[in-house]
Amino acid sequence: MTTPRASEAPDPLSRVPGDFLTRVPGLLYGGDWNPEQWPEAVWAEDAALMREAGVTMVTLGVFSWARLQPGPGQWDFGWLDRLLDLLHDHGVAADLATATASPPAWLIRAHPGILPVTADGVRLEFGSRQHYCPSSGAYRSAAVTLTRKIAERYAGHPALALWHIHNEYGDHVTECFCDESAADFRRWLRARYGTLDALNHAWGTAFWSQRYGAFEEIEPPRRAPGPGNPTQGLDWRRFCSDALLACYRAEKAVLDEVAPGTPVTTNFMSMFKPLDYWAWAAEEDVVSDDAYPDPADPRAHVEAALNYDLMRSLKRGRPWLLMEQAPSAVSWRPVNVPKPPGLQRLWSLQALARGADGIMYFQWRASVAGAEKFHSAMLPHRGTGSRGWASTVRFGAELARLARVAGSRTRAEVGILLDWESWWALELDDRPSARMRWRELLRPWYAALYARGVTVDFVRPGAGGVELGAYRVLLAPNLYLLRGEDAGALDAYTRGGGHLVCGPFSSVVDEHDHVHPGGAPGPLREVLGVAVDEWWPVADGESWEVGLSGGAASAFASASGAASASASATLWSEWLCLEGADVVAAYGSGPLRGVPAVTRRARGAGAAWYVGCHLGERIGDVLELALEGAGVRPVVAGVPDSVEVVVRGSDESSYLFVLNHGDEEVCVPLPWDGVDLLTGGAVRGEVRVAPWGAAVVCGSRESPPFRS
Repeated sequence: MTTPRASEAPDPLSRVPGDFLTRVPGLLYGGDWNPEQWPEAVWAEDAALMREAGVTMVTLGVFSWARLQPGPGQWDFGWLDRLLDLLHDHGVAADLATATASPPAWLIRAHPGILPVTADGVRLEFGSRQHYCPSSGAYRSAAVTLTRKIAERYAGHPALALWHIHNEYGDHVTECFCDESAADFRRWLRARYGTLDALNHAWGTAFWSQRYGAFEEIEPPRRAPGPGNPTQGLDWRRFCSDALLACYRAEKAVLDEVAPGTPVTTNFMSMFKPLDYWAWAAEEDVVSDDAYPDPADPRAHVEAALNYDLMRSLKRGRPWLLMEQAPSAVSWRPVNVPKPPGLQRLWSLQALARGADGIMYFQWRASVAGAEKFHSAMLPHRGTGSRGWASTVRFGAELARLARVAGSRTRAEVGILLDWESWWALELDDRPSARMRWRELLRPWYAALYARGVTVDFVRPGAGGVELGAYRVLLAPNLYLLRGEDAGALDAYTRGGGHLVCGPFSSVVDEHDHVHPGGAPGPLREVLGVAVDEWWPVADGESWEVGLSGGAASAFASASGAASASASATLWSEWLCLEGADVVAAYGSGPLRGVPAVTRRARGAGAAWYVGCHLGERIGDVLELALEGAGVRPVVAGVPDSVEVVVRGSDESSYLFVLNHGDEEVCVPLPWDGVDLLTGGAVRGEVRVAPWGAAVVCGSRESPPFRS
């Protein structure tokens, strides 16, 4: 085997890292390349076509463990040497994977304990991917060995732009209930609690005679005769996220040691419940995401916007990388609808608008065998004569025209509070209503902001006063679990002039899932000026009228132009008692008729709102009032519902993205004159955008959204 050579071709990695993802100039463009699936004669053709399409980076080696290490102590890197040299010769950089997502068959047969076990005691078999127990010492050791071999060989290769650890952690296996996982769980609990007394208190083991006399008596929450201990279930969720994170950290430690200076990522899966992405993102140099909106869903772009805002927020606004998306159809839905002409371009530009500095796909060349052979690709089965290939080439040229956008940031004045531990705790068993699910509660709040053209960030409740204070409005669609210190930060936020809007069933328990003294909303009781006397879930199929009252109704009608200031509560309601708050809306029907449903309390220079019911899409009525009171306005007002307008800005320029998700041409007024980077033409006063079309209008940094 030879050492990889440094090519005489121009080095594509020429930019000094800063706010940029890698040293590759401009916006990244490319996809997963799996050349081990093809004869070597195809490789040179692929590289030439990449150059034709404007590809700047490809992900390499994600599922190559069996090829790189065909047996114990056997290594084959010659083929990868040739591939990296080939890429560099063609001016294409590599996002080089550690290949640890799928342990090879020989390793599994040598160490069958690597295979994961379900809560029912079933051991899952080899034959798919991610077939390993996260706590397996044999797996972790083999993965670290492979990572070190790859890092030592390619750390100095001129094509290397980014390290790609593993792939989609937790996609298939988020937890394992084997004996090795049980031992790891007990170690984790010792580190968390220190003593059994502390654990027994946290878990409330006085209930149902569950007290433990030794850590060795504790097992994972395997299948049991009845309801399990909720705090054990919460700690299990924490542990499972940490166990997978430990796998990532072990590989990253090797890369940081052997190849310092090269950024490291692992690809997330949008708003993914099993993993606390706040904790994970802190360990990444670059946040990257795999996003697969459904072309059959007419509102898929709203959910995509939500996920992209999250990715941007995980590194406090730094640019991120769309690592995977489908060029057209996927292969794993019951019905896999292709993307009609223009949609792939539009949705890719949406990711750029919301902070991405790179657009990548799964995959480069369509596979002819395996589980994903019907998944679309940048180079489809038909080859260069296909519709898909023409789209690949056109969009590569457009991204080159948008290169100056790289490194700029998307600005938001509204933050949504997101805490993974609260999410996990909310959705444990034996709650007042199993219908209270975090994402279902979040979506109408986010959709209301999206419809009003208001860009949002996501933020941790414990982020701290400076970070929270960056937002005029903070929204908590649900914050079931809230620590006392985080409640104190929210109190200081409102007193300092911030506007907090808190949704139902919030601030109910502490970090141990113990109900706060005095009941909900616990440490937010003084902030919100209400007490919850009783939770009152709404039965399926029922709804109760909620009407804005008095001055709030007039203010809403003035702010929104709506003819009606009444809405319907479904899913959830609460019997609220006022303790200093004013009534904004009350129930007009049902068993809580006349009881406050929405309240507002002035707090210093700010205000705190409490929404004690689920209003669905009509939550926008309340948010309209809060946004108006805080002075939050869209960049462009009065655009059609189908139009999305987002601004990115750098030290020199502002970039207005106008995205038309509808099937009719729209005319959008501009806050500034400038140049449409997609066409090169000057625009003044307004811009016309075709159905499923877009414009990216570049103006000076002094443009209105960025003036201080």
